[in-house]
Amino acid sequence: MAASAKTFVLYPSLGVGHLIPMVELAKHLLRRGHSAVVAVVDPPDGDAASAAAVARLAAANLSIAFRLLAVPPSPDPAAHPVRRAHDTLRLANPALRAFLRALPAPADALLLDMFCVDALDVAADLALPAYFFFASAASDLAVFLNLPFLYPGLPSFRDMGDALVRCPGMPPIRAVDMLVTVQDKESDLTKVRLYQFKRIAESRGVLVNSFDWLEPTARKALADGVCVPDRPTPRIYCIGPLVNSGDASAGGEKRHECLAWLDAQPEKSVVFLCFGSKGAFSAAQLKEIARGLESSGHRFLWAVRSPPEEQREFPEPDLGRLLPAGFLERTRGRGMVVKNWVPQAEVVRHEAVGAFMTHCGWNSALEAIMSGLPMVCWPLYAEQAQNKVIMVEEMKIAVALEGYEKGTVKAEEIDAKLRLVMETEEGRKLREMLAAARKMASDAIGDGGSSEVAFAEFLRDLESSSMENEGCNN
Repeated sequence: MAASAKTFVLYPSLGVGHLIPMVELAKHLLRRGHSAVVAVVDPPDGDAASAAAVARLAAANLSIAFRLLAVPPSPDPAAHPVRRAHDTLRLANPALRAFLRALPAPADALLLDMFCVDALDVAADLALPAYFFFASAASDLAVFLNLPFLYPGLPSFRDMGDALVRCPGMPPIRAVDMLVTVQDKESDLTKVRLYQFKRIAESRGVLVNSFDWLEPTARKALADGVCVPDRPTPRIYCIGPLVNSGDASAGGEKRHECLAWLDAQPEKSVVFLCFGSKGAFSAAQLKEIARGLESSGHRFLWAVRSPPEEQREFPEPDLGRLLPAGFLERTRGRGMVVKNWVPQAEVVRHEAVGAFMTHCGWNSALEAIMSGLPMVCWPLYAEQAQNKVIMVEEMKIAVALEGYEKGTVKAEEIDAKLRLVMETEEGRKLREMLAAARKMASDAIGDGGSSEVAFAEFLRDLESSSMENEGCNN
């Protein structure tokens, strides 16, 4: 029997980077006949996705309801953003509770961002089933669930250097590649993160933006229950990949000029360099990238942002000053440099693009997989060093730049890695692996695929939860 239509409330953490994956999940729910409401925390101190960003997303997704929840400011405006966000989300509980109670019809489930752990208390108060939506890799989830139990018996990761951290059922990871926010064992940031990771296990289940074929090791570790030693591991449902379709024209948007430039390039000839909204480099690093691109001889499309220290004064980068003298003129016939932003989802799907230099964000990785596009990983922040390990060593769908560990990636390494991906036998094997991954991703989200089966299992679990609650109320 088909599951009845449900109403889901989706609750992202602060920032547009957490909101966008929730919007992709909402689209997934709508395509399957369900309703979705995205409740967005809107504190007065500027940490959250702006009302303008929400308005743009709402205009592009008219079938999704968006609601802003006004909440108090963080009690310590000078605190680290991780602590400030955690406090703000905790203070948002009364607003979330009031919102859920005021809905015209009760929600069937609350779907939480991985950092919205204190909303579990609201769900418990209202007898509302709560699941997490984990927008990163299942391998990250397996490690994160285990860290609250593993880390107390280890030194600080920052003191372990290249020593290996061994989480049950998972390949070892160098301590230096673990999350930046947990490097100091005694820091307030680490305590916040370990608290959040531990509470994820209190949920009824976790929806993961991945698919079974891509991460068999992590899937087995999670299914075997070895990640959480003192209680049952919540059910894991790999329902991905959920990524932007890359069809801007569907929303009535004007086609970006870089797409017309790509139309004129040979198939699989262009290296695309894009590092996300936070991917800003120093002026010295920008010059190294430019020299590496020029010496490689390959065609390129490069999105450049002003250096971090200049962004307030120069929101639009001064390319003539930031890049080597004469670079734009010398590469005019084979390269395009775009200021600040390009439509990444559309670019990675373009037939002219043959490789993707990326910051290792999971959404970018999934977009590349869906396009069969080899990646050159350049971790920049947060979880990305860990993602680099997973993508390069476990999944074997990317190669990594190493100079970032020393603070600067030299032109010579950029040149060499681009040539490796675009010209060598190793690059050919990488493309074959990505072609296989692309097919398996398509199969996973197709009729009867593993991700469709997992989503159906999630709905059955939700039905079971509803019957359990009815039984308790009778």
